[in-house]
Amino acid sequence: MTKFSDLNLLPTLQASLAEQGLVTATEIQSRVLPILLAGKSVVGVSETGSGKTLAYILPVLQHLKTLENDGEKITKDSRPRAVVVVPTRELGEQVARNFKPFTHTTRLRVRSLLGGTTVEVAKKNIKGPFEVLVATPGRLVKLLDRGFLNLGDVRVLVFDEVDQMMDQGFLPDSKLIAAACPAEKQLVMFSATVSGEVQQLMKTLFTDAEVIRSKGSNQVVATLTTRNKPVSDSERFNLLQSVLRETVSGGTMIFTNTRDQCDVLAEELAKVQRECVVYRGSMDKVERRANLKAFRTGQIDLLISTDLASRGLDVDHVGRVINYHLPYQMDNYLHRAGRTARAGRQGLVINFVGERDKILIEQLKSPKTNKPQAGSFC
Repeated sequence: MTKFSDLNLLPTLQASLAEQGLVTATEIQSRVLPILLAGKSVVGVSETGSGKTLAYILPVLQHLKTLENDGEKITKDSRPRAVVVVPTRELGEQVARNFKPFTHTTRLRVRSLLGGTTVEVAKKNIKGPFEVLVATPGRLVKLLDRGFLNLGDVRVLVFDEVDQMMDQGFLPDSKLIAAACPAEKQLVMFSATVSGEVQQLMKTLFTDAEVIRSKGSNQVVATLTTRNKPVSDSERFNLLQSVLRETVSGGTMIFTNTRDQCDVLAEELAKVQRECVVYRGSMDKVERRANLKAFRTGQIDLLISTDLASRGLDVDHVGRVINYHLPYQMDNYLHRAGRTARAGRQGLVINFVGERDKILIEQLKSPKTNKPQAGSFC
């Protein structure tokens, strides 16, 4: 594995890495960083928790700070030089936080343009000169259409967690965003899985990009323990209460397949006075953010969610994932399992297995999906 000190990074970035105790790159980082630092376009396919965010943060800041050091400082308002497109507000806030330790030393500015805010607040967020923009696609396109943002000086365009954005019909927006940037821009795409829609984006925009797949893509990590528990629908909640009585280090995420299942389970837990919070689509965004914050800070140790929380979110203290209802697709299972056993830590996944889940369980036993891989930091 590559040590960060072996890379030709600016002293300011090396100092930030040292401050955070980051010494050795993960597999995806060691394979992608030299290519991105050379200015080439890349498609990275890697398992959740493998450090994809840092794999593009370092090259982005290296490139932009080098331009500034060479006398090309940004002076015009609302004209970023790097754009990172993410599927959700919560992931956008997380990415912006990951940039922060490195902007202290480089003195580069990161702004956010995320869904869930008014247009006036969004306009205020992108006022003045800045280098990096982290944005959700819908809000980004809206501000572009209204002329409040100019991407004519973008040097690097990053699409993060593309598989999740494709679930939201991202392809048309991706073309609009890319067309608003200069033709000679560097393109970066990261995804944990490659669906047919993601392949279509690769053929459309990433024809000249180098595709890097980590050995652990489409697999679970070695630090993850999996337990399968057969259950009938009538006994599902009783089994959950029994499982929740078991001691676990860290918080627990419980996944259901639908919003209704999510709400019903939360109501059942409330009846037995088990405190929890809900995180799903079509709920008030302020409430959803507050619920995530309560879980992230450890105020509440139980989060019930649909697959909305399965992709991209990084909560350090998740010690256990419970699939109250197993998903129908392997990709969704891998994303859910990836919420725990992150950064080399231990984690536990408990699957409630009904009659209809036998096909998925057999797939999990396949060497292609169940072969353990080394854990890694984010």
